[in-house]
Amino acid sequence: MRCAFYGDDFTGATDTLATYAEAGLASALFLGVPDARRLAASGRLEVLGIAGAARALAPQAMADELAPVAAFFRTLDVPLLHYKCCSTFDSAPQVGNLAAAMAALRPAAAHPLVAILGGQPSLGRYCCFGQLFASAGAEGAVHRIDRHPTMSRHPVTPMHEADLRRHLGSQGLARIELVDWRALDDEARLDGVLDAALAQAPDAVLFDVLHERHLATLGRQLWQRAAVARLLAVGASSVAQALLAHWRASGQLAAEAPAAGIAPAEGPVFAIAGSRSPVTARQVEHAVAAYAVERVSVQRLLGARETIVEASARGLAQGRSVLVQVDPADESAASAQAVAQATAQLLAEVLQRAPAVRRVGIAGGDTSSLAARHLGVWGLEFGGRLAAGVTLVRARADAPRLDGLELMLKGGQMGPPELFLTLIDGA
Repeated sequence: MRCAFYGDDFTGATDTLATYAEAGLASALFLGVPDARRLAASGRLEVLGIAGAARALAPQAMADELAPVAAFFRTLDVPLLHYKCCSTFDSAPQVGNLAAAMAALRPAAAHPLVAILGGQPSLGRYCCFGQLFASAGAEGAVHRIDRHPTMSRHPVTPMHEADLRRHLGSQGLARIELVDWRALDDEARLDGVLDAALAQAPDAVLFDVLHERHLATLGRQLWQRAAVARLLAVGASSVAQALLAHWRASGQLAAEAPAAGIAPAEGPVFAIAGSRSPVTARQVEHAVAAYAVERVSVQRLLGARETIVEASARGLAQGRSVLVQVDPADESAASAQAVAQATAQLLAEVLQRAPAVRRVGIAGGDTSSLAARHLGVWGLEFGGRLAAGVTLVRARADAPRLDGLELMLKGGQMGPPELFLTLIDGA
């Protein structure tokens, strides 16, 4: 086994799964620490992932969630552990605290280096001199993260600080050394720069990621140092991309294979847009020709869900794809957790009444995580790539109705305008 990772929400975890699976590595994603039976059912793995919901939890709840994960990771013969966080690093001292996550997993890794990779160029995420920048939608304008039109106003974890050292410092990582892009462009001195940073005994080392070419350089550092002692890396799917780039450059992995296609959906598709992101809103606007779109208020979702279930099941029974959108303009005082939980219950109830549905789309990180857990799914397999950062997965479940169900679990910022159409038509 080359790598084990924990994704702090399901959408990001499925993207990392896709990154490894597309490279031809035997990979599986579990919705919790797997038991021996489920491990055996997954065969011989090169990459093992666990999808969780730590991004939506308070620090003590994160510690409780991650303690059994760390204990399980210690039993694996694997050189590198990856805590997969959102590519925008949206987190806060009171929820999704990345310092709390590192503290929980740190005992499972012996190497003094805790590496934080600060960007993912393939998604329009760039880290320069420790400052994080992100595009607004596919190929949109790039903004400093604290001025980003969506992430600076995130309803749960708004990003008010672009310097990742200061941002993570507010969560409890007091000593973070920076290795900036100039050292990555000069490999002859990179080892010395990193050794000097580690000599300061930091809590972590932050690496700029400004260009795709930096990934292979970072992958070499991670992999060579992980050969000495198990290493913990923190970041988006760029951690996986860095390792893959190094393995290919060093001949440890074959060249990239052509991406597999996704067949059109068999039967109607049911989709839920729980995200308030403008990117998701545009995707819903593009979907009106192919879906019966129903916009619902938070109050109706929480208090009159049965009417939404009935209308959705009726449309699906008639062979029409249905998309339920939680009104992005609704300024309800209900907690994001309560809305996500109600959305997860809505999905489970619709699926019970609509047996023809074999493909589901969910937009929203917290919504996706809670929905998949609420269904009773225990694992996910790679099904195909719908768009950059958006994966189609197949559910593994003990219930025959759910086993093999195709799921698109996407973050609010991910995907092109036509994404919900692609979910029906295939890619």
